[in-house]
Amino acid sequence: MVRIGNFLFHYRNGIFPVAFLILVLIGHPSFPFGSKSWDMALDILGLLVSLAGQTLRIVTIGFDYIRRGGVNRKIHADRLVTGGMFSHSRNPLYLGNLLMFIGLTMVINSPVIYLIGIPLAFFVYAAIIAAEEDFLRKKFGQDYIDYCNRVNRLWPNLKGFSHSIAEMEFNWKRVLVKEYNTTFAWLLTALALIYWENQALLDNAQAELYNQWIPAAFAGLLVLYFIVWRLKKTGRLRAD
Repeated sequence: MVRIGNFLFHYRNGIFPVAFLILVLIGHPSFPFGSKSWDMALDILGLLVSLAGQTLRIVTIGFDYIRRGGVNRKIHADRLVTGGMFSHSRNPLYLGNLLMFIGLTMVINSPVIYLIGIPLAFFVYAAIIAAEEDFLRKKFGQDYIDYCNRVNRLWPNLKGFSHSIAEMEFNWKRVLVKEYNTTFAWLLTALALIYWENQALLDNAQAELYNQWIPAAFAGLLVLYFIVWRLKKTGRLRAD
């Protein structure tokens, strides 16, 4: 698992989007119980699950930041991060990713993605976590072992969270700089999935009715993305 995790960590930026695209293409969306009303309810629920994952990532990054990209696409850590949300989960960012992925699978509602995609996502993150734990255990020794003994690997125990952040300041600028790509990526993906689902399962008139708001929402997100990107590139928005 450690070897697999190191491989997946190195190529994850290419593997994850391609794998998701393949699953979407080979799968086929469906309306739950054959009902568009039930589908809309499931879409809303899926978006809320993804939003919960995004919120977890925002809270994590806002209070204490861990270098997610490694160095030269290899696992790396300058320090053992144990503050903020990391006081309650050792991998809150990965849990946020899983929640966002599960939410998007609910939006598309494809049996193929349910049966293959979700188990595959959990396997991928289990392997990456195993590789990271191996690295951190070797680098930080007993400090990391003690940390593992008191903090859950994935699901957070939020008892005492207010105490954990009592002396910390939430860094909104860091959230925007570090997280805008992830945020816009899943939101745009959700819009694209809803649009495609309606086109695939409804007649032309119904699809046009249900999809009429999506191009405007898509364009609005792209404008917001460009604004944040421009502020970052010009140095007017900095993480610290």
